[in-house]
Amino acid sequence: MSETLTRVPAIEGWYTTDVEAPHLIGARCTTCATYIFPPRAAGCPNPHCSGNDLEQVPLSRQGTVWSYTENQYAPPPPFVATEPFEPYALAAVTLDAEGIVVLGQVAKGVLAKDLKVGMVMELGIDVLYRDADHEYLVYVWEPAADQRDGAAPTVNGRTL
Repeated sequence: MSETLTRVPAIEGWYTTDVEAPHLIGARCTTCATYIFPPRAAGCPNPHCSGNDLEQVPLSRQGTVWSYTENQYAPPPPFVATEPFEPYALAAVTLDAEGIVVLGQVAKGVLAKDLKVGMVMELGIDVLYRDADHEYLVYVWEPAADQRDGAAPTVNGRTL
């Protein structure tokens, strides 16, 4: 972590930025208990529910890989790509308790060849990009400790 840059979320209100125990912030319908990510203020997405009230809730920090891919090309703005661009994996992870699928980047150093459907993943936080005053943090999926083969990659000085 930089001593001079302020750490802020790249997307406000979607996740906490506690590096040791980050959480996604979701919403749950107060009528039928359907979970939603990213959070929103109202309107249950369950077609069998007429509920409109949603409450913000922390979501599971762990889940299993439902699907994954690797991005080989820099996405267009507003995404801020590294220079030079480095490929990165994306994973769709089914959250354990809620049963919803959340798409996110996979931690730096973990590529598609390192992933398997059904693999246990944990939520982490990483720096997406920096400017003169800030480090913009994003949630990432990291292989759970018992899913790692051989030498584990590191993120922000932590072994994955």
